[in-house]
Amino acid sequence: MKHLSIIFTVLILSTAGAPWMQAQEYTPVPVTISKEKVKVDGKVYYSHIVLERQTLYSISKAYNVTIDQIYEANPSVKAEGLKKNAIILIPGAEEEARQDRQAVRQKQSEAKSDEYIIHTVKWYENLDAISEKYGVSVEAIMKANGLTGNKLKKRQKLRIPLGEAESDVTAIAAGEPEAGAPEMPEAKVQSPDIAADSGNVNAVLIMPFDASALRPDTGSMDFYCGTLMAVKEMGDNGINIDLNVYDADAAAQASAEQLSLSDIVIGPVSASGLSAVLQKSPGHPYVVSPLDHRAEYLASSHSNFIQAPTSSLLLYEDLAEWIKEDRKSLEEKVIVIYEKGSRNIETLSVMNTILEKDGIPFSTFSYSILEGRDIQEPLMGMMSTEAPNRVLVMSESEAFVNDVVRNLNLLIHEEYEIVLYGPSKIRSFETIEVDNLHNARLHTSLAYYVDYDNARVMDFVKKYRALYSTEPTPFAFQGYDIASYFLGLCGKYGKDWASMLENNEKKLLQTDFKFSKEEGKKGYVNTGIRRIVYGPEYSITLIQD
Repeated sequence: MKHLSIIFTVLILSTAGAPWMQAQEYTPVPVTISKEKVKVDGKVYYSHIVLERQTLYSISKAYNVTIDQIYEANPSVKAEGLKKNAIILIPGAEEEARQDRQAVRQKQSEAKSDEYIIHTVKWYENLDAISEKYGVSVEAIMKANGLTGNKLKKRQKLRIPLGEAESDVTAIAAGEPEAGAPEMPEAKVQSPDIAADSGNVNAVLIMPFDASALRPDTGSMDFYCGTLMAVKEMGDNGINIDLNVYDADAAAQASAEQLSLSDIVIGPVSASGLSAVLQKSPGHPYVVSPLDHRAEYLASSHSNFIQAPTSSLLLYEDLAEWIKEDRKSLEEKVIVIYEKGSRNIETLSVMNTILEKDGIPFSTFSYSILEGRDIQEPLMGMMSTEAPNRVLVMSESEAFVNDVVRNLNLLIHEEYEIVLYGPSKIRSFETIEVDNLHNARLHTSLAYYVDYDNARVMDFVKKYRALYSTEPTPFAFQGYDIASYFLGLCGKYGKDWASMLENNEKKLLQTDFKFSKEEGKKGYVNTGIRRIVYGPEYSITLIQD
């Protein structure tokens, strides 16, 4: 890394927060005690990943702790409930960790008499990383351990020949983090199209850290942590980043002159904050909206504005296009359901126009939540019994969408074939039973989606865990994606980087970037969208282009 300069206008005291996932309730399933341990505020906890259908009761019984003890270690669980794939802390690991350390020290002592150091393989390590750490050749490690290949297992014990190594023993108990900040793992997540020996980038990041509060905003901190990982990688690839960081509350301290000297401003989050920055710096530099999909309207009046999150309207338009692509015969029915008195009149009008333009016959059905018990019969009258019924629900109301999904599942049990197309927000509605979404084969278009089976995602997660001792949240993924994409373009193309936006379509960790200047827009908007389908046995499939 050639050069990295980060200037703070505020003192930030917190790091990454707890993961944000979708909450669901299920029938209890067996709970396996985790072998992963973490140290938080001097205490050692089990790090437990919540699986589908696990409950607080079943988890507490497996670990022999009370539910109140789990609440105490995880305040967000008491407020929000268990969430699938969330990582929660379980007390009671101190004694096991002590025994692990004692056993490791004993083995190390025994090993030293044979002139070997014992190293416990961590989840992100490979032979090259271990070789570099101890100054011992890969061949010597393989010979000392009888290895015939490069593949290692997590927590595998390796003998490191002392004859070649001068380092002190640093192996730790399985799963327990080392003291201090861990080193970045060797596995590299490459930023997109970063050219070696590129130029300097002067960037400004403005986020609502709320640093004056006792507990700074965790979402902003997670975004910032992801940004730092991208900045570090770009430094390794020859892009020198000067990153000036402002708390949104103190952003007024950044003068118009300071902003004008920047190549790019990322943030603030809110439309009002973005508007204030744009007023202060008309025309230059480019200002990126990193998180708020509702800020897209600013592209209509500001030529130096870039909307990174895809808007809700574009997501609905994609759902209509998806229905058009999926519909195979005239017998298939298309039904648009919306709530009486809905405020999404503009979106409804656009959707109707799209369907009509494409020559797709469709019916509309509206009702109020109070009428939910009486809609099955009229819905059946609109549906086909011989072909799929493609139902598009147009609502952001959790109560209404929940009622629609419940009624559709009752019709599915009556042997109606139904495919549900719904807004991205449906995945965050906690009152909807996920079984019903799978039964209805939910199709949804998203601005953000993380495929944890993707190799690049897995590498990022490993590095993030190693550096911050926690799991990356969607905010962390977005911080990485935004910084990788925009700062990478700045470093590669220099002052004219924005002119290359429309020619640089990228798929990053959770966001697809595909920019254009739409009709009536002066600035750029992102039209990148990810599609997922809920299938049988709790499968969720990312539909690749």
